[in-house]
Amino acid sequence: MRDTTELTTAAERFADRLRAAPQSRLQRGAATEGLALARELADRAQRLEFPGREPRTMPDAGVFAVADQLAVAAADLAETLRTAPPGAEEALDEAVRLVREAEARSGL
Repeated sequence: MRDTTELTTAAERFADRLRAAPQSRLQRGAATEGLALARELADRAQRLEFPGREPRTMPDAGVFAVADQLAVAAADLAETLRTAPPGAEEALDEAVRLVREAEARSGL
């Protein structure tokens, strides 16, 4: 099994920052970054878990739910990557990079 701690740690850190952010900051773009990231991570998890099936798009549940959406999507992807066949290390590294870049863009 692959160690996905780096992904879950990075995503939880970003999710915690989203939870702590004031509504005005979330509405100025932080929540948009978080939702875009959550959707991308969920899409990647679904493509790995169900190849050949079109992924479902994560809904926009509002600025106050985006942190939880991000945490769940990251946990799903991490679990999928933990048991993925050899060669998934690149996908894990890419996911960690996506989380860090989205957090940086969010301004949190």
